[in-house]
Amino acid sequence: MTIPGVTENRVTLSIQDGIADVRLNRPDKRNALDPALFASLVAVGIYLKTQTHVRAVVLSGNGASFCAGLDFASFHRMAEGGGASDIGALTDGGLTHLAQQICWVWQELEVPVIAALQGHALGGGIQLALGADIRYAHPDTQMSVREIHWGITPDMTGTLTLAQLVRPDIAKELVFTGRIFDAREAAQLGLVTHLTEQPWQDAMSLASTIAGRNPHAVRGAKHLFNRQFIPQVAGQFQAERDVIFSLIGSPNQQEAVKANFEKREPRFDDPVIHK
Repeated sequence: MTIPGVTENRVTLSIQDGIADVRLNRPDKRNALDPALFASLVAVGIYLKTQTHVRAVVLSGNGASFCAGLDFASFHRMAEGGGASDIGALTDGGLTHLAQQICWVWQELEVPVIAALQGHALGGGIQLALGADIRYAHPDTQMSVREIHWGITPDMTGTLTLAQLVRPDIAKELVFTGRIFDAREAAQLGLVTHLTEQPWQDAMSLASTIAGRNPHAVRGAKHLFNRQFIPQVAGQFQAERDVIFSLIGSPNQQEAVKANFEKREPRFDDPVIHK
């Protein structure tokens, strides 16, 4: 299926029996996020908003991994002092920038979105997964709120969605450390809904069950759940943008990236307090 705005076949979409099967399609790079994949995910989400016959969405990644996060080329640009202009522009609604919108668009859809995870869901990948309503994951899936590893903070709606799913102390620990954990622990923490050896198949099965329910009632139920946190969305997303843009290209952030690529311990400068 050809969708306007999808470039280089970065995302595939098929719709059958009311179920939209959306797949990240950069398997040779573990579906790492590059500008083309960012733009393509948003384009597919926008397209699905117009498809009233769609009753559920399954979001997955082709190949061995769901999504390994931002691609290394973007981190190399950061190490050289480059910014995030390719993902930093606000989208048409003005609520999110492109990096946030690839996660938030699934909540803007009126129908349930089910993520199927395997391999890796790191950094932007885990934030993308948290943008879904329900998550199936293979037990061995490696997960991490990885941004601190690169000297930055979650900026793709993750500070909102993470805080909705786990206790504040757990959310902070995951963000502060960037540690990698498997889906078994993620399920215990509340980040994964179901563990399964066949995440895509089970996600499709659940989507089929949902597609057989009254579509008006299902849409109404998602609306009722989401309206509880909608008032805080704009302010939180703006705060994410403010923090990330203050970090990208800063000396300590560049040092974090360079240290990772050079496989050495980073040498950070302490903050300066201005009186």
